[in-house]
Amino acid sequence: MYRGARIAAVVPAYKEEKMIATVIETMPEYVDHIIIVDDCSPDDTSDAVRRTTDDRVTLIRHQVNQGVGGAIVTGHKAAMELGADVNVIMAGDAQMDPKHLPPLLDRVTRDGYGFAKANRFFAPESFEGMPKYRIFGNIVLSFMTKLASGYWNLFDPQNGYTAVRTEVLRRVPLDRVSRRYSFENDLLIHLNILQVGAVDVPIPAVYGTEVSSIRLGKVIPELLDLLFRGFWRRIWYRYVLWSFSPIALLLLLGMVLFGVGLGIAIWVCFQLASSVVATAATVMLAALPLMLGSQLLISALQLDIQASPTEPTFAPFEV
Repeated sequence: MYRGARIAAVVPAYKEEKMIATVIETMPEYVDHIIIVDDCSPDDTSDAVRRTTDDRVTLIRHQVNQGVGGAIVTGHKAAMELGADVNVIMAGDAQMDPKHLPPLLDRVTRDGYGFAKANRFFAPESFEGMPKYRIFGNIVLSFMTKLASGYWNLFDPQNGYTAVRTEVLRRVPLDRVSRRYSFENDLLIHLNILQVGAVDVPIPAVYGTEVSSIRLGKVIPELLDLLFRGFWRRIWYRYVLWSFSPIALLLLLGMVLFGVGLGIAIWVCFQLASSVVATAATVMLAALPLMLGSQLLISALQLDIQASPTEPTFAPFEV
């Protein structure tokens, strides 16, 4: 136990026969359950787990590959059945250093947050060891996830080193969360809809020599589609269905005005290309909706940032 809470470590594993034993052997003693989910690995990942002697280990093997998100969902469900109070995610490749686990757990067990996640981008030195293309990709993806999820205080969304209360997970429709590499992004959207207080924890990452199996040509379109649909789902539930907020009105009206202004501006450009002189009234007809629409969209953005659930709402486990 850790500060009065039963801790379960969920370890999604795919082709990790070389490192999975290290993950188990280095797991801190205060972790009560180690749930290894072998996501239909073609190698001997499951056999490597069976050769360990730690009685905290529960091995689950998928008969069909479900993706890292599917493995995590399976692990979360198993952890809740075992009576865990807090679930942490540990990678099967040993890239998540267990010595950084206490800062994550402290935010959830002591400080009252429902969800805590690691953030590798907390200092200039944090970029050392990470390929430049991954740095750029994470920065762009972080901004897009902020916009879609509404957690403007969080960064580095693809970092799966997280801790979450099981009482929060019981409210999340886990069967509807994305099963692939976009699991972390989709989970943040679901958590924001539930207004769960979330916080970043600065933790350096460890980069090994393994090659990523992510196929960017397939993952990026799926992720963009998920973020787009997730953004509108969040707006619908938080700002329309559950309480009609000025944010929804400002957003919709701003988009309409901006779209009208942009359409007129394009029409004016075609007129100018045809040697037709644009009058001041015609220019204003395009400029005014653009300016008003931009201002309304900025106002909606400001209000959405202020509405981000950043405060802890749970009592500590250990009083």
